[in-house]
Amino acid sequence: MMRSVGTLTRADLAETINRKMGFSRAESLDMVEAILDKMATALEKGENVKVSGFGSFVLRDKKERIGRNPKTGVEVPITPRRVMTFRASQLLKERVAKGA
Repeated sequence: MMRSVGTLTRADLAETINRKMGFSRAESLDMVEAILDKMATALEKGENVKVSGFGSFVLRDKKERIGRNPKTGVEVPITPRRVMTFRASQLLKERVAKGA
C-alpha cells in the first residue's frame, strides 16, 4: 500500500521487492538505492539510461541562446546547459492510456 497519495516512493519500491522477492526491508531499500545510484551516475557521466519496456532518460546539450524576459521584453543570454527528458516506451504509453 502506498503511503503518499498519488506518489510512488523509494519506500514503496523497496516494499514491493520485500514482498515479491523475500529480501529484508533493509536489503530491499539498499537494492532500490543501488539501482537509482547506478542510473544517476550514468546520467552524470553523460550516458542515456534505457529501461526496456518502460522508457529512456535522454540527455541533450543545449547551446547558448538569446531569450527574452516575457514581462519586460528585455533580451538576455541563456547559458549552455544539459537537460534531461524522459521518453516513455510504447508499452508504457499503452498501459497509461488504458489506465485513464
